[in-house]
Amino acid sequence: MTPPIRVLLVDDQALLRSAFRVLVDSEADMEVVGEASDGAQAVELARSTRADVVLMDIRMPGTDGLTATRMISADPELAGVRVVMLTTFEVDEYVVQSLRAGASGFLGKGAEPEELLNAIRIAAAGEALLSPAATKGLIATFLAQGGSSEGDGPSAAEYSERLAALTGREREVLVLVAGGHSNDEIAERLVVSPLTVKTHVNRAMAKLGARDRAQLVVIAYESGLVRPRVE
Repeated sequence: MTPPIRVLLVDDQALLRSAFRVLVDSEADMEVVGEASDGAQAVELARSTRADVVLMDIRMPGTDGLTATRMISADPELAGVRVVMLTTFEVDEYVVQSLRAGASGFLGKGAEPEELLNAIRIAAAGEALLSPAATKGLIATFLAQGGSSEGDGPSAAEYSERLAALTGREREVLVLVAGGHSNDEIAERLVVSPLTVKTHVNRAMAKLGARDRAQLVVIAYESGLVRPRVE
């Protein structure tokens, strides 16, 4: 039997955490393993509970969700932890910073219960919680404008070196991933199996040092491999 997905809830509002706990614990394939009211506590609990997925509020007193996500992403012992950022407004510059920091995606606090549960499952599976609309719109817009980059990421030269390690097919797949396409959609376009696409995606992630699919999207735009068209 597959063990349940271990979920850590991080939000400074106790009432919201309670609502999330009831929802998550109602599912047979997941369980809440801890709650935190700020980012520093979240990092400690991520280590002690060995959580699979962290639902992280972006804005919190003290250590905010963005800082906590960076700390989790930078810790080799927490390499398997996936962070889903919770935001009041889906179109939010902090979303891009969150993805740069290592989050697997984001979700609006006003999402339906099924959307939240599905987000946890997607993140736990290592997929990116990014809709095509979000990928092409929000992320592309901010990255095209220089967004809210803090200047601490890889340089263009470093990206060029990493991209040079990709095969032609891996670059092709990366471009399609950045376009918000699923493995099945990419497989159909390239006339290959979804398993083959998954292999290319995993190899690209390894060569580019990406934690997951969301990081591939960010790298594709920030490296200049994909030029966003802002409509």
